[in-house]
Amino acid sequence: MQIRGVWLTNIDSEVLFKKKALSKAINTLSELNFNTLYPTVWNWGYTLYPSLVAKKLTGRFMDPTEGLQGRDILKETVQLAHQKQMRVIPWFEFGFMAPEDADLVQNHRQWLTQRQDGTTIWWEGKVHQRVWFNPLRPEVQQFVTDLIMEIVDRYEVDGIQVDDHFGFPVEFGYDDYTIKLYQSEHNGQSPPTDYRNAEWVQWRADKITAYVGTLYQRIKQSHPQMIFSVSPNPQGFSLQAFLLDWYKWYQQKNIDELIVQVYRDNLDSFQKELAQPELIAAKGNIAVGIGVLAGLKGRPVSLEQITSQVNTVREQGFSGVSFFFYESLWNLGAESVGDRQKAFQSLFST
Repeated sequence: MQIRGVWLTNIDSEVLFKKKALSKAINTLSELNFNTLYPTVWNWGYTLYPSLVAKKLTGRFMDPTEGLQGRDILKETVQLAHQKQMRVIPWFEFGFMAPEDADLVQNHRQWLTQRQDGTTIWWEGKVHQRVWFNPLRPEVQQFVTDLIMEIVDRYEVDGIQVDDHFGFPVEFGYDDYTIKLYQSEHNGQSPPTDYRNAEWVQWRADKITAYVGTLYQRIKQSHPQMIFSVSPNPQGFSLQAFLLDWYKWYQQKNIDELIVQVYRDNLDSFQKELAQPELIAAKGNIAVGIGVLAGLKGRPVSLEQITSQVNTVREQGFSGVSFFFYESLWNLGAESVGDRQKAFQSLFST
């Protein structure tokens, strides 16, 4: 199957907040021969579906945004998409990240990891203050496993997807728990002060890799057909910036589908990323697609760029593409909605 996917987000997009809008979007995508939806289900410290696991730890069943109340958007998405023979692979977007003021953070501050100076705030852009739960802590792993298993057990989804937020920023890892764990494996020696030290980077990344192996086995035990999808940045950036060694996950056979985000405006740099050895190696063994940027709010991407990138992905023999994100496919573009939809119709003509 050629992957023709799109991420459905609750940021800069209204598609998830009204059932009518969701139904219309899925119908349009189906008519244009898309076949895979990646709807976000974990964002801003909340689930976007009613969750008993989240209720227990945050005090809330789900995100309090008005358009989500009295609904189960994941159930709706699965029903609508499956009627059109489209796959639904929920996207665990925030991973181990949360807003600093989230209920979950206030209730479990001991779960956070930190920098050497004790700070925990990580700025996303200029306005969003984020913090990171420590994925090396067993209780954090348990919480995330419980959330993911809740989705795959309760819903007729086709898989689950994680991305770079399933690691944590390289400057973090200097919390007491991680330091003690490192010392216990290094004859009492503390972690290097250089957070980019190669051994220290790999040690933290390997701990996350070990957890992913456990999670993968847990999912497969009860749902052998469930797709474990990963949508990271290219390997070098993923590992060095977020301690996420997806190539090792692949080598240990813990990825079923890989969608690498290659958001580049320049075709040369786009092609350069597609030629990375990790990508070429994985392409021969599992489904490997490429994440293509269809635009952002205030940053439209031209049809010409989208078309040339999709054609490049095809020429290089990848398993398909997924677009970030639904709203920018035709609503945030420089061209008219009709022109953009026509262009996607010709890209996916059958």
